[in-house]
Amino acid sequence: MSARPLRVVFAGTPEFSVPCLEACRASGAEVVAVYTQPDRPAGRGRRLTPSPVKQAALAAGIPVEQPETLKGAEAQARLAAYAPDLMVVVAYGLILPRKVLATPRLGCWNVHASLLPRWRGAAPIQRAILAGDTESGVDLMRMEAGLDTGPVLLERRTPIARTDTGGTLHDRLAALGAEVLAEGLRRTLAGETLAATPQPAEGVTYAHKLDKAEARLDFARPAIELERTVRAFDPWPVAEGGIDGETLRIWAAEAIEGRPGAAPGTVLAMSRAGLDIACGDGALRVTALQRAGGKRISAADYVNAVKARSA
Repeated sequence: MSARPLRVVFAGTPEFSVPCLEACRASGAEVVAVYTQPDRPAGRGRRLTPSPVKQAALAAGIPVEQPETLKGAEAQARLAAYAPDLMVVVAYGLILPRKVLATPRLGCWNVHASLLPRWRGAAPIQRAILAGDTESGVDLMRMEAGLDTGPVLLERRTPIARTDTGGTLHDRLAALGAEVLAEGLRRTLAGETLAATPQPAEGVTYAHKLDKAEARLDFARPAIELERTVRAFDPWPVAEGGIDGETLRIWAAEAIEGRPGAAPGTVLAMSRAGLDIACGDGALRVTALQRAGGKRISAADYVNAVKARSA
């Protein structure tokens, strides 16, 4: 008589989590339920919209649970009724109480988009870019009651290029997360117990949730910091700044070294290469932008439009 398959409950919400759900399904384990955030209003019509994970789960015919919280006895009993061997959590968005953490026979795993203990918390991808980190990665961690404090089981690393945005790094880490989870499941299904390495006490940083107010560029700051802000906040919430008396969304920009000798925010040059804006240190060359009510355009198209208006 063959042993029953590993019973996995998956918990996740955004697009980042979907490759990990697919890795669970492809591993040979049985995904008995998917937990995700309740449907939220989205889009211009503010219609209730299912999360990307819910959509993927329904397409695969997996039961979906959407509790507002896991703190109540009813929600905890419902989870226990699935008799999970393992719970895999990837950007779920709800706190798991101790009783939930203790429910699966093998505990709870988390796929986290940073090299712990650096960037524990909600926005590790963007915070790494904002800080000028040259490397990021994903950790497969065994969950504890603390925020991203558990021991690391497996890890994947990737360099952060100066061309990386929040979007490109997100997509790369989502793929790496699926890889590291697939390896963890494969080895566990083969009967191996993964070694758990406690996180070091040194080097702890917290990746606080993004605030739209952070996307407003202050040209008194160094140009390199503003370049990182533009990159980190693409595709959300998108950097914006006042240029030539107009508030523009800034999609792409690069720092130029040197002291321009002009007040921060001054337009130093306007060409097909970009709009050069004086900063507290150096200048920021804006290469892709968006006017209010318009679409994303290149600096060259913006310059042509400005010349046409002034002709």
